[in-house]
Amino acid sequence: MGFFTALLSTTIGQLVTALVIGGIALLLTSRFWGGRRPDDIAIRGRLQDTTAGSIDGSTPANKHPQPDEDVESFTKPVSVNYHFTRKCNKVCGFCFHTEKTSHVASEDDMKRGLKLLKDAGMIKVNFAGGELFLYPSKLAMLCEYCKVDLGLESVSIISNGTKITEKWLQNHGKYVDVLGVSCDSFDEDTNIQIGRGTGENVTQLFRIRGWCRNLGIKFKLNTVVCSFNWEDRTAETIEQLDPFRWKCFQVLEVQDENDASTTDTDLDKRKRNAKRFVITDEQFQSFCQQHQHLPCFVPESNELMASSYLILDEYLCFLDKGHGREKQSSSILKVGVAAALKEVHWDQEAFLSRGGVYDWSKDMASTGACGEGLGKDLAW
Repeated sequence: MGFFTALLSTTIGQLVTALVIGGIALLLTSRFWGGRRPDDIAIRGRLQDTTAGSIDGSTPANKHPQPDEDVESFTKPVSVNYHFTRKCNKVCGFCFHTEKTSHVASEDDMKRGLKLLKDAGMIKVNFAGGELFLYPSKLAMLCEYCKVDLGLESVSIISNGTKITEKWLQNHGKYVDVLGVSCDSFDEDTNIQIGRGTGENVTQLFRIRGWCRNLGIKFKLNTVVCSFNWEDRTAETIEQLDPFRWKCFQVLEVQDENDASTTDTDLDKRKRNAKRFVITDEQFQSFCQQHQHLPCFVPESNELMASSYLILDEYLCFLDKGHGREKQSSSILKVGVAAALKEVHWDQEAFLSRGGVYDWSKDMASTGACGEGLGKDLAW
C-alpha cells in the first residue's frame, strides 16, 4: 500500500511539474510572437530580402553580392494595388484616386511591370481603379496573366459593381480569387448624396454575391465611412450578404486628389472635394462599435490607412498617399522595383496591423464570414 501511495505521489508531482514548465514555455512563446500570428511572422521574412538581384534587371538573381558592394536591405512588395485606370462611371465625392488622366498602359508594359513585381516578391495583386469593368477584356487578360503565367497566390478585384456581369465571371472567374465591391450605404438617398446612386445597388450586390458563391470566388465588401453614413446601422443586411471580409475605411483626404475647392469642382467635374464628407475619429469609432461584433468586420482609420498600401498607378509608378502632398515614384519600367520603392514610404507595420495578410486565395479555408451559418455551404 505504501508503494502505491509513493508511486501516486510521484506521478502527481511529475504532472504538476510538467504543467508548470508547459505554462512557462507558453508564456515565453506568447511574448516571443508578440501577439502576432505565425503567418504574420512568416510574411515579415518575405517582406525583407538582402539580395535584390534581378529586381531591376541589372544583377542576376543567383549572383551573390561581394563584400565591397553596397547592398541595402530590399523591401519585398508582397501585396500591390494596381490602379491601371482612373476612368470611372461614378462621381463619389470623396474619391481619393480621381480621373486626373485618361492614360492606360499598353498590354506589353503592363505585363512587363507585373513580371518585375513578381520577381521582386509580389504574391498578391489587387486590381483597382477607376472602374476596371469599363475595360472588361483588358481586365480579363491581366487576371489570367497574373494567375496562370505569373502563378500569383492571389488575384483580386475592387469594383463599384455596376458593370460586373455573370457572363464575365463565368468566363474569367477562374482567374480571380477575391472580388470586392464598394458599397457605402443600403439607402439610395445616401448613395445619391455620395455620388454612387444607381437605383439598384442592393439588388446588384446580391446578384454578385450569388455569382461569386456559385463560382467559388471569395466575396468582399468595401465601405467608406463618411458624414452621410456614419450613423447607418447595416449589420442585418451585411449578415445577409455574408461577405468573407468587410473593410470599412474612415474617409481620407489626400492632397492633390480630393482637396479641390468648390469653385474648382464646379469648373472641372473630374475634381473632388472631400471636406464635406470628413468625419471625426469619434464618429468613426461610433460606427465601428455598432458593427464590431461581425466576424468579417475590418475597420481602417486614417492613421492605419496612411502609407500602408502599396499603390501602383496607371504609369506603373508607386504612389504614397500618406500625410501631406501625394508622392509619385519613378516608373518601375524605367528604374526597377527596388529603386522606385525607395522613393516612397510604405509602412509595413501598419500593413500587418490592418490585416494586410489574410486568407486571400480560393484554395485557402475561409473563416469569419458575417452571416450566422450562411457561409457553411460556401465551397471556396
